[in-house]
Amino acid sequence: MLHAKYKALLTFLTLLFCGTLCSAMIIPFMGFFLVEGLGYEPWIISVYSVLAISLTLIANRQFARRIDRGDRVFPLVGLAALGYAVASSALALSPALWTVLTFGVVGFGISSSAVSTMFSLGGSLAERRQIERSRFNAYMRATASTAWMLGPAATFLVADLVTVQAVFVATLGTSVIWITLWWSTLPRDITAKATPKPEDTGRALGASRRLWLAAMFIFCLSSAHSLTFSALPIFYVQEVGLPGYAPGVAFSVKTFVEVIAIFCTPMIIARFGIRRALLATACLAVVTIQLLASVQSLPQMLAGAALEGLYYGFYASLGISYVQSFARDRPASATALYWNTLMVSGLLAGPVVGLVAQAHDFQTVVRVASGVALLACAVLLFSRPRAEVVT
Repeated sequence: MLHAKYKALLTFLTLLFCGTLCSAMIIPFMGFFLVEGLGYEPWIISVYSVLAISLTLIANRQFARRIDRGDRVFPLVGLAALGYAVASSALALSPALWTVLTFGVVGFGISSSAVSTMFSLGGSLAERRQIERSRFNAYMRATASTAWMLGPAATFLVADLVTVQAVFVATLGTSVIWITLWWSTLPRDITAKATPKPEDTGRALGASRRLWLAAMFIFCLSSAHSLTFSALPIFYVQEVGLPGYAPGVAFSVKTFVEVIAIFCTPMIIARFGIRRALLATACLAVVTIQLLASVQSLPQMLAGAALEGLYYGFYASLGISYVQSFARDRPASATALYWNTLMVSGLLAGPVVGLVAQAHDFQTVVRVASGVALLACAVLLFSRPRAEVVT
């Protein structure tokens, strides 16, 4: 029985890894493809991003409502995987702007909803198998982070060694694996509906307010991370004068430490509670981002990347559990709100980086990010829930 329990969870994490790997292969690559592959001006990236992310936000919200009312999850994951396959096929056959803005937007936009759906399902599976949701959230975040360690590197390696168009052939291949895993491992009748709880109108209104404050905190800290993520590579190479390989090394160090930090979060939650741990994480983010803005050498960059991975690993695992804790009767909607907030913060970060860097420099962008992280601390202090959330 114990073996079957963990085998089912491992199978689920494998499906999550494959789906996230597919997203990680395509999301960072599309801007490069539009500018370097098709030769368009950088502004076209914003057009594609707005269209694709808007569709993902809508899909996340609609799918979450279906999940919370008890609909089957199997077709929702399948729709995402098939959308990814269709978009990859279309771009492999016809790598053109019209294909990107039609098949690409719809297919990749829908496919990005799979992460939110899988996290909603994972939380429900954990509860059924008597595993703390926060602990399994950590496993899922670590799985997703590992996929992001591999996906972008694989994509750009294929583009460099073969051709830009060959990337879509590769993503089509991974989509086949994703669809196969979905069809063969995910039960057809599986649902993720929360256990019904007695309704308390006054408590529900208070929880709703705290849920949106939690989302505001996530938005601020995610925005701080997105700003630094976008600005640091150019800051390191152009303004500090580090070698061209430095940003890649920094990203690898950051992600490695991030995965370790994610696995530590269940212990931290048990010892300190989510809110206090998040407040400490946000304070660490403020200090870390200021240190990143002061980097002048390769060793300093590596130390800063390790600290960045530490705070972001804690935040990535703690943040989703924090948001879910305010909507225990609607966990899928809370999960969708969390992922939608991350996407919106990432979408808005691009224009902000461009405007601030144009007016000043990329170091200023990083310092602004530290201020945004400080704002996250203020939001968390302002929220002041009546009781510390520990699960």
